[in-house]
Amino acid sequence: MNTLNLEMVNSHAEYQVFLSQTGKYVFKTDYNILYAVDFELDDNPYYTAYWFNLTNPEHTKSPGDTKIAQTVICIIEEFFRLNPEVLLYMCSTDNGQQAQRARLFLRWFNGYEQQKRYLIRSTEVNGIGTDGKAIKEYVALIVPRVHPLLDEIVERFDDEVQMFNDNKPSE
Repeated sequence: MNTLNLEMVNSHAEYQVFLSQTGKYVFKTDYNILYAVDFELDDNPYYTAYWFNLTNPEHTKSPGDTKIAQTVICIIEEFFRLNPEVLLYMCSTDNGQQAQRARLFLRWFNGYEQQKRYLIRSTEVNGIGTDGKAIKEYVALIVPRVHPLLDEIVERFDDEVQMFNDNKPSE
């Protein structure tokens, strides 16, 4: 993955973004809450994809802060400017809040400009929680609409979701 140009990110982001020593892109909100973003290469043999990870390492409760969304969108935009690849996103299942996180992320990313430029496919998959019980997990695929393999990527994503759901018990 090409390293993000932080000058470009910070020229548009509401919060100043830094590269940490661990290679994560971090920012702190007006409420003194730290967020970290990183991109992890997926082992998909069909196309190059990265898992987009957004974490609140201190697990601090965050008030509704639109500046977080705007900063995250700037980071994603810069990722795609330098990496014409695919992003995958899975919501954290911490505290059983994955459905709310999925809705929030989609609300952040479903702006008019993003819809024009990116195809966003969000879906539920059957998973197993740390307690061994069936849970719903939420994953999303984000692909630039101009990607030359767009149709194949979407078809492969849908097939993988279906295969995963067929092999896991539902709630």
